Amino acid sequence: MTHSTESTAAEAATTESGLVGDLDLELTPGKPPILRVTESVAPSSLPEWIGERRAALESALLDHGAVLLRGLGVRDSAALGRIGERLSGTVMPEREAFARRRPLGGPVVSSLEWPPDQPMCMHHEVSYGLEIPRLLTIGCFAPPTRGGITGLADAQAVLAGLPEPIVTRFTEHGWSLVRSYNDLVGVPWQESIGVAERDAAEAYCEANGIGFAWQQDGGLRTTQRRSAVIRHPLTGNRVWCNQIAFLNEWTMEPAVREFLVTQFGELGLPFNTRYGDGSPIDADTVATINKVYEAATLREPWQAGDVLLVDNIRMAHSREPYEGHREVGMVLGAPVRLADCSPTHQPAAAP
Repeated sequence: MTHSTESTAAEAATTESGLVGDLDLELTPGKPPILRVTESVAPSSLPEWIGERRAALESALLDHGAVLLRGLGVRDSAALGRIGERLSGTVMPEREAFARRRPLGGPVVSSLEWPPDQPMCMHHEVSYGLEIPRLLTIGCFAPPTRGGITGLADAQAVLAGLPEPIVTRFTEHGWSLVRSYNDLVGVPWQESIGVAERDAAEAYCEANGIGFAWQQDGGLRTTQRRSAVIRHPLTGNRVWCNQIAFLNEWTMEPAVREFLVTQFGELGLPFNTRYGDGSPIDADTVATINKVYEAATLREPWQAGDVLLVDNIRMAHSREPYEGHREVGMVLGAPVRLADCSPTHQPAAAP
């Protein structure tokens, strides 16, 4: 999006500074908080630099949900990995992935391999799992020529902005994720779950509250019920933390949905979401959720070397369509158990 001179001037007039510990954050409406780094920091000194500011950064994340570090010049996965490991304490691999990520070295993986002309709706990483990364450390090694913004939306504000009937129904019933693994779309079950044999896949599903059924063609169909509204493990605040809209059929481009329905049938889509009781979610409800997300979205175009810290339970994130080469790496860290987030439903296979 191109801003006019008037809007740029107005934006500058509303930019404020916010002190969090020793951090001087730049606060601008419609943008994530920005910490501008003016000193030169050698790649080998990144862990020490981050360590000195770790408590202040954690405080800023609790206050704002995200902080963009600009000026560190983090241009490769080795540097990003040092930051992610120092901040997170513990890093975690992704399980139950629905799209591929490329390993970039150490704990760093690429962003999801998703068509650049298709948006990725707001979501919280691994919010369908029993263990969720609380901290995402995202680095931009190469920004695209156009678009590709990683949008952010405060899950507390989203919860407050949703119509009460939608919140009540999802709070009472939760949400369910239905997956039909195939060789055409997404990743095979062996890669997603991280096992090679059927009995190991069944054991994983049983241990993680996932229902499963083997299809005649050898494919795997899974269902799992999770809570749509949970509490942040550190603040206790209620948040709308899920992937209901992102993985729902009505968020897809109509042509994409039509193709997938033709290939797999309405009940065999590679992934889809439903209410926790198994009822389908109507298109209007999905549109309403996405509209509330849009109203809450913060945006700031990537610059090479940027590092974005995101509280993955407090903030949803998205990826807008883009043109050109875009290289973004991510570290999933500081895992928390869903059980420690006051879930409204015990993890179980969906009806």
